[in-house]
Amino acid sequence: MLIFQEVTKTYAPDIVALDSASIRIGAGEFVSLVGRSGAGKSTILRLLLREEAPTSGKVFFQGIDITTFDEKELPFYRRKVASVFQDFKLLSSKNVFENVAFAMEAAGRSNKEIYEDVPAALNVVGLTGKEARFPHEISGGEKQRVAIARALVQRPEILAADEPTGNLDPIHSADITNLLLKINNLGTAIILATHDETVINSIKKRVITLHDGKVIADKERGSYNIK
Repeated sequence: MLIFQEVTKTYAPDIVALDSASIRIGAGEFVSLVGRSGAGKSTILRLLLREEAPTSGKVFFQGIDITTFDEKELPFYRRKVASVFQDFKLLSSKNVFENVAFAMEAAGRSNKEIYEDVPAALNVVGLTGKEARFPHEISGGEKQRVAIARALVQRPEILAADEPTGNLDPIHSADITNLLLKINNLGTAIILATHDETVINSIKKRVITLHDGKVIADKERGSYNIK
């Protein structure tokens, strides 16, 4: 489903974020990206989300080179590839329901779709009954669940999660990890970038290790092995 083909990404003056990286990820896989800060994990996610373009190489999604997309094509692509970040990015003036619905409104979805899909997404992430609460009224773990629900209403084929447990305590980190596994079991591919050794070792899924922009290991049932 997703192919990074000899992808290099450089920044001025001479910073190499990715160095001829090649990765293949199948439909419905759960893949964790690990490595020290600056290894290239977040760069891979930015390229996947088409927030940036590679300096060289190609990125294919379902056989199509996404680097060729123009601005009109990107919104349709990003409905298939959703993202979650460690800082939640919730709107403080909107309640839980409205934060999730906002993504659908921006995509031009109908009120009927919104009032069907938002409750369903909140049910998946375990937030039924908290629709009217505002971000300042819920915990960090619940904020991340709202962010995940907001991604889910797009019905993505890939969910890219960049350090989703970075601001959470161990209990909430475990909750979010279990939620990502649940979403993966429902058929969505997960690409998780994290420094959290406990999270990686608990998942027992495929692990790709990066170092200085290069893929140095790719194991089907990997563990956190950064020296």
